[in-house]
Amino acid sequence: MANSQAVIDRKDLDALFTLLTEEGYQVIGPRAEDGAILYAPVSGPDDLPRGMGDEEEGGHYRLSNRNDAQLFGHTKAVQGLKAHLYPARQKLWSAEKAGHGFRVVKDSSPQPRYAFIGVRACELAAMVIQDKVFEGGPYTDKGYAERRKNSFIAVVTCNHAGNACFCASQKTGPDVSEGFDLKLAEILDGSRHVFLAEAGSEKGRAVLERLPKQVAEEGDKNAAAAQIDAAAKGQKRAMIAGVADLLAANLESPHWEDVAKRCMSCGNCTMVCPTCFCSTVEDTTDLSGLKAERSRKWDSCFSIDYSYIHGGSVRNTGASRYRQWMTHKLSHWVKQFGHSGCVGCGRCIIWCPVGIDITAEAKAIGKGA
Repeated sequence: MANSQAVIDRKDLDALFTLLTEEGYQVIGPRAEDGAILYAPVSGPDDLPRGMGDEEEGGHYRLSNRNDAQLFGHTKAVQGLKAHLYPARQKLWSAEKAGHGFRVVKDSSPQPRYAFIGVRACELAAMVIQDKVFEGGPYTDKGYAERRKNSFIAVVTCNHAGNACFCASQKTGPDVSEGFDLKLAEILDGSRHVFLAEAGSEKGRAVLERLPKQVAEEGDKNAAAAQIDAAAKGQKRAMIAGVADLLAANLESPHWEDVAKRCMSCGNCTMVCPTCFCSTVEDTTDLSGLKAERSRKWDSCFSIDYSYIHGGSVRNTGASRYRQWMTHKLSHWVKQFGHSGCVGCGRCIIWCPVGIDITAEAKAIGKGA
C-alpha cells in the first residue's frame, strides 16, 4: 500500500484522540507521573508531557524542562509497552470445588483494544520481536495475539538521541518504515507547531482521512528527515559488530566474573527491557479451599529461583546469571528467533543501579577474546 502523508496542526491533534476513543480504543500515551515519563491512559494532548525532556545515563534518570511546547520532546518512556501487551500478571485459569471434584472457570472478559500514541521505533521493533515469541511458534498466546491484533500504533519519530540510545547500531531506529498504522513527526518552528503524518496501514489511512489536515510540503518532509538523521548521528553508544558470534565464542571469558562483582542481580534490566519475556507460574487458593487460581507473572533470569530444578538452581552465581541474560539477548536469541533480542533502547543501562553498560561489556569481552 502506498503510504500517504499530510500535515496536522497542533490545535487539531485533539481530533486524533477523539476519533480513536470513538472507535473503541483505550488511548495509551506518554505522560509525566511520579517524576518520570510513563505510558498510561491519556485523554488528549493536554495529558502529554508538554515541554518536558529527560536526562539519562548509566544508573541515572531525571526529568528536565525543555522550555518549549513540544509534546514528544523526551526520548522514551521509562518502560516500554510490554506491560500492556504482555501484562506483568495474568490469570491463566481459576477453578471451583464441585462435589467431589472441581470445575475450571473460563475468563470470558474481552481483551482491551489499545491505541498506542508516541511509540518510538525501538519500541515497535520490540513488539515485532515479542510477536515471534508469543505468536511465531507452534503455540500461540491467545491473549497477546488478540491484544496485538486489535491495537492501533501511532509512532512518533525521534528528533534527538538520549545518552543511552544505540538503536542505530541495532538497525531498529530511529526511523521506522513498516509495522505502524500512523507515523508522526513533530515539527516546532517558531510559532508553527505541526505534525507530519504518514499512514502505514489501511487502519491508519482510514483515521488520517478523517482528521483535519493540510498538504505536506517538501519543507516539512525535509525537516522530519533532518530530525531522524540528527537522532541517529547523536547516539554516543553502539553495539560492537559481530557480537552474536563473539559472545558465543567467549562463554568462559574471565570478564563474566568482573561483571558479577558489580551486578546486584536485581533484575531491573529485565523488567524494563521491552523484549524480555521470562515468566513463572503461581498457584493460589482461598482460605476455604473452595477456589483456586493459576497466574503467570513476570520473572527474571537474574533470580536464583528461576533456574531451580530438583536439587537446586542451575545458575547459582551472579556471573552465570549475567552471562545467561547477555548471551541469550545478543547471541542465542539470533539462533532462536532469527535476530537479536536487543533493540538498543538503553533502558537496561539507565535503570541498572550501578550503571552497567551492555555495549561496554560486549566490547570488553571482545578485547579479551
